[in-house]
Amino acid sequence: MLRARRGYDRHGQKQRHFRARLRAYRAQRRQRLRRPIPRAAVPSFFTLMNLFSGFLAITQIHEGRFDYACWLIVLAGFFDMLDGMLARLTNGTSLFGVELDSLSDVVSFGVAPAYLVYAFNLHAYGTLGLIIASLPAVCGAVRLARFNVQFDGEKREYFLGLPIPAQAAALVALVLNAEGVDLLERLTPGDFPVLIPVVFVLSALMVTNIPFDAIPRPSLTYLRRHPWKSGAYGLALLLIIFLQQIGLLLVLAAYILHGIGRAIYNLVQAILNTPLEPVSETSNPQPENRDV
Repeated sequence: MLRARRGYDRHGQKQRHFRARLRAYRAQRRQRLRRPIPRAAVPSFFTLMNLFSGFLAITQIHEGRFDYACWLIVLAGFFDMLDGMLARLTNGTSLFGVELDSLSDVVSFGVAPAYLVYAFNLHAYGTLGLIIASLPAVCGAVRLARFNVQFDGEKREYFLGLPIPAQAAALVALVLNAEGVDLLERLTPGDFPVLIPVVFVLSALMVTNIPFDAIPRPSLTYLRRHPWKSGAYGLALLLIIFLQQIGLLLVLAAYILHGIGRAIYNLVQAILNTPLEPVSETSNPQPENRDV
């Protein structure tokens, strides 16, 4: 009886020790949970919404609802713009946020547009169409990897290479206007493969060193420094709001052509301003006079 009593006391003592440790663990856990939410959580939420919109776009492409998929990719671009703005406003920029943003962009602006152009048109051209359709995802991944390596934490006024959201939006605008614009009616499968060179050029522009303007942070300082550029951005926004897909196509065409045209102009100016090196006398030796 006494041995049984001692065993019961020891068992009860172990239970009391365990309960005390459990209460201490819960108190410490509550203390840790009271810490403020990190600043990176707010922009990261919109980054994940960008990724979710890209995933929904892929599901809609699989169902054959190309118009829904296009607007979901546009919605992903809106979330991508929001997370960047909030990261700067809350000073929540971090390496984690940069990596998460790039992974989301690969899905929403690389894989989803690639699958869109393949299912919409390029599947009719067999292996060639499959290879061309993969370029937005492949070149987009290279573009984002290069950006991450060169990122120094400061937002610049330009990007080297066409930004992957702009490339995705251009493909979306082409698909949305395929039935409404006479020039784009040849995008239907079986006709001349208009989409093949377009996809190739847009993908190649992402991995070039051509500078393209970045969307600026709206501020009075920027308006004073760049009044013409600010007016152009305002006009572009109005065109997209009132003309929708046609406005989106016009704005993106102007944006891409402006970047290419400026790069060609700068190249020509650099060539014309390069000084000519003086011709060395030894480079063209004169024949010796052997007359006696």
